[in-house]
Amino acid sequence: MKGVVTLNMHKIIRALILTASAAVALAAQTTTTTPTVADIVAARVARLTKLLTLTTAQAASATSYFTTEVTADQTIATSLATAQTALTTAIEANSATGITAAATSIGTLNTQQAVADGTAEAAFYAILTTAQQTIYKELIAAGLQDCGPGPGGPGGGHH
Repeated sequence: MKGVVTLNMHKIIRALILTASAAVALAAQTTTTTPTVADIVAARVARLTKLLTLTTAQAASATSYFTTEVTADQTIATSLATAQTALTTAIEANSATGITAAATSIGTLNTQQAVADGTAEAAFYAILTTAQQTIYKELIAAGLQDCGPGPGGPGGGHH
């Protein structure tokens, strides 16, 4: 009986070691990196190029507009996280002044994000042909104008 117990213990220990090794190997393989601004913009422009048949010049302009937008959105997102933390702190401290200051900051940052997003969208829309604008309007109505990796989920921090 002692031999059977020892044999079973060895099997269990080997299984645990193999399972742990497999878990470590899997974790190493599934490590992902955050996409860069260039990755986010490239994915968006590639998708829009396919859907709207953008010219090379249009794609280059779109890349410029969306790079400015995504860069601004990422900076704003960082500031928004800080402002949200400040709001939570003010709430927990029952600080009316702190709540007002944090809420004002959040409002200002949301405005900045809307301006950055709207400016890029307007510039992009302006370079489209009438036929492309019609398709783009349909994409916007369906919520599909901006899909790709990014902060805040597919497509970045807005839409």
